[in-house]
Amino acid sequence: MDKRSEMHRRERRRYVIGYGGSLLLTLIVFAIAYWFGIETKGVYLAIGLLGLAQLIVQLVYFLHIDRRRSSREDLDLVLFSTLVLLIIILGTVWILGNLAMRMHMPGM
Repeated sequence: MDKRSEMHRRERRRYVIGYGGSLLLTLIVFAIAYWFGIETKGVYLAIGLLGLAQLIVQLVYFLHIDRRRSSREDLDLVLFSTLVLLIIILGTVWILGNLAMRMHMPGM
């Protein structure tokens, strides 16, 4: 086998492992929600942790972001984008929560 076909085979193997891992994590979340319902805090915690694991699988196997020196700029970009999204989401929740509290106060 030449070097190019070997690289292609390794790349395809990474995609298959990533797809299988993502599919497995998704099925586990659906099974937890089906068996235990969605009403308990433990289920929310499990779904959140499995979602975080799915994010890591997606970043490593599909976007090829890892701890190597060559992909550090990509990791910085993803982390900065995540920070901006968290600021937007948490700011929106904070503003809407404050608005809801002010609208439900008696005497206003």
